[in-house]
Amino acid sequence: MAIIALVDDDSIFQFTATRLLESSKLAQNILHFENGAEALTFLREKALQKEFLPDYLFLDINMPFVDGWMFLEDFTTLKSSLAKDISIYMVSSSIDPRDLNRAKSFSEVTDFIIKPISLERFQELLKSTQTIE
Repeated sequence: MAIIALVDDDSIFQFTATRLLESSKLAQNILHFENGAEALTFLREKALQKEFLPDYLFLDINMPFVDGWMFLEDFTTLKSSLAKDISIYMVSSSIDPRDLNRAKSFSEVTDFIIKPISLERFQELLKSTQTIE
């Protein structure tokens, strides 16, 4: 089972995503961050502790303080110091093609997901990127 990080200031998304992931037993642990700054601080503090780092990170675009784009800018320099590869999914209610294209410009972004995310979509995403250790 995976460790999943939800980086989103939307409490409804956090709640529903957590319920879906818990009910489907797709995650052993779910980390919650309200903005990119909180997530980056956590990643820096746990950089060498593989057992605490998320396998998957669902990242909202629009958040206060440090948004998804600013998170990605910092993550690109941070990722080489992390003890684990993290699959990042951009999650947004935006259907603006500029957001999709900007997300694609980051090699760190695995996919761009439009909210809401269904249980089936979570299952599809998490199973498609699972690796054998």
